[in-house]
Order: sequence, then C-alpha cells, then structure tokens
Amino acid sequence: MLYAQIHLTLPAWVHDTIDQSRRYLSDEERVGVAIALSRRNVEMNTGGPFGAAVFDQDGAIVAVGVNRVVEHNCSVAHAEMMAYMTAQGRTQRFRLNDDGRRYALATSAQPCCQCYGATVWAGVDELLIGARSEDVEELTEFDEGPLPADWIGELERRGIAVRRDICRDDARAVLSLYSARGGLMY
Repeated sequence: MLYAQIHLTLPAWVHDTIDQSRRYLSDEERVGVAIALSRRNVEMNTGGPFGAAVFDQDGAIVAVGVNRVVEHNCSVAHAEMMAYMTAQGRTQRFRLNDDGRRYALATSAQPCCQCYGATVWAGVDELLIGARSEDVEELTEFDEGPLPADWIGELERRGIAVRRDICRDDARAVLSLYSARGGLMY
C-alpha cells in the first residue's frame, strides 16, 4: 500500500530547552539557540549535530528544528528543513514573509545543498550561520553537497542577507563532540 501521510516530529526535550517567552535580539543569541539545540540533540542521542531556529523581526522564536534523518528514515529531516516546515505549519504560509514581516533562520552550521535550496523559497530575509561547511566536513563524516560558487551572492540577490562565523568556535565544538561520541547517531 502507498503511504498517504508523512509524520515528522521533534524530540520532546525541545520544549524544555527553548525559552519561548524570551526575545532573541542579537545574531549571537539567535545562533546560540541553534547551537544549543544541536548540542542537546547530540547529548540526547536524538539526531545529528545540527540545530536551527526561525525568528520573527521582533526576536521571537517561530519554530525550531534539529536533525532527525535517521530517526524518521527521511533524508529531508535536516534541522533547517524541520524548522522551516514547523514555521510554515505554525504560520500557515509556505513563504514566511508573505505577511510583510521579516524572518531570520539561525543555523548551527552552514546549510547543505538541500537546505540552501529550501532557503531560497522559504521566505526568510536573513540567514545566520555558526560553523562553515568546511568545518562540518573536517570534523564529521558529512558531505554537504555542491553549492553555487557564489552561493552567498545568490541568496543576497534574492533579498536574503547572509552572516557567517557567528559563534563559530561553539558550533565547531558541537561537531567535535558528535565525532568524539562516534558519529552516525543522527
């Protein structure tokens, strides 16, 4: 029989990890949330070392995501994709900024080729990045896939500001922790 339903979930611990009443105003605070999610995902053995969060223009968390690929046997269950899907479900908009407000995606690591593509269409205005893809490939077994040579310029031409290396050392530490614990538990 063909499956007619897709059901992806985030770990229950995300509710205890995130302060939903707080406003996260700086880039460092926002990427810090994504890194905290990635670290907790590794510590709890619930996925790979990646976290992401969508914030509105006032600094409120709209949605979060962590890597759930192995848990759900689903190659698209990356942290950024999970954050986008939950934000879109919450707002009932496939382009988040169609309401005229601004949105940012904060990630513990640079989006892979899949998540980069989703970022083009998700309706975010800012992409805030912790670790670089070369950090991911140096410290883990992940292959981040091909991106356009000028991937930052491509996003900026579409109105998406990109800021990198935010709390990069903290993000790299989570990648190292993941590998030290044996990796492949994502």
